[in-house]
Amino acid sequence: MNIVFLSPHFPPNYHPFCLQLRRMGASVLGIAEAPYDELRQEVRDTLTEYYRVDNMEDYDQILRACGYFTHIYGHIDRIESLNEYWIETEARLRTDFNVQGTKSHQVARMTRKSEMKKLFQKAGVPVARGKVVKNLESALKLTEEVGYPVVLKPNRGVGAAHTVLIENNADLSAFISEMPHTPYIMEEYIRGQLYSFDGLTDRDGNIVFQTAHIFSQGIMETVNEDRDLFYYSLRHIPEELEQAGTQSVRAFGIQERFFHIEFFHTDDNRYVGLEMNARPPGGLTTDMFNYANNLDIYEQWASVLLFNQFSASYSRPYHCGYVGRKLNKAYLHSHLDIMKKYGYLIVHHGPIESIFSQAIGNYAYLANSESVEELEALARFIQETG
Repeated sequence: MNIVFLSPHFPPNYHPFCLQLRRMGASVLGIAEAPYDELRQEVRDTLTEYYRVDNMEDYDQILRACGYFTHIYGHIDRIESLNEYWIETEARLRTDFNVQGTKSHQVARMTRKSEMKKLFQKAGVPVARGKVVKNLESALKLTEEVGYPVVLKPNRGVGAAHTVLIENNADLSAFISEMPHTPYIMEEYIRGQLYSFDGLTDRDGNIVFQTAHIFSQGIMETVNEDRDLFYYSLRHIPEELEQAGTQSVRAFGIQERFFHIEFFHTDDNRYVGLEMNARPPGGLTTDMFNYANNLDIYEQWASVLLFNQFSASYSRPYHCGYVGRKLNKAYLHSHLDIMKKYGYLIVHHGPIESIFSQAIGNYAYLANSESVEELEALARFIQETG
């Protein structure tokens, strides 16, 4: 099979996806802006051929790259990036080259928060009341219905970027007056614990791998309030969360893709649908899949893509936790202190790419334990400040 992979070098920890494709016999055809000589050797080794473009935002350049690959290698079988930023470019290329997968007319359900809301409702999953607002009048009318606080975020956005919490009419008026010329959705603020339901589907839309995570707070709070992030995988997925997640995967028509679905768990035991992301969860979470389950999700994804086979068995023997630290904080315990006290739990540690650091920290620790309490103690120790 011929697999076109957009930006195969980013994020840095994603190169094993291409590596496993190549090991299983696929031609892996990379497209990106970075000069070939600047790619890490481990990335170069995964690629059959690399086509450098001057600007990944210029669709015509990517189109010509795919035309070249078609001329040299024949029909393109898949186009991937596993990156939310390129999901619309992927879909457009699949449409133009008649490649299996999500096409341009289907992509809105995976990129527009207003469309996600409709499909969560189709799945029987509750959602926050809200709508796309175009001016102050429509925004004020919605606040009469849902009250304050409200959350405003781009209808097509990546993560929690440009998401704000508004508490009164004056702040709402000020934000609307300076709102960028892009559609914004406004929603009631839901109080609850953030969970994710994550996994992988096969070619027929069957879930072949699933897990779940619980977060110390939402990404909006992490970014806007400059907090440290801690989250961990669950060994046992709550039945209500699994049901809401499974129904959502079905309603969104997720096929041969990863999914990362965010929910708020409210005090009245509802799982309120927040976002559907048809990609792997960000940061080091795919590595957490592996540590928590003793499997190789990169290998299994490649096997699903090429052969529609998921062969691994898994039983979630561990909780795997992510603990982030930021450079702008004075922590009480040094890295040496951390490794002396908790090194027996830590399975990975290292710096985080700067583009992600505002949300997940500049340095990360991954730790495995059968006990949530042990992971929570570790997180408190790592993130304790003076």
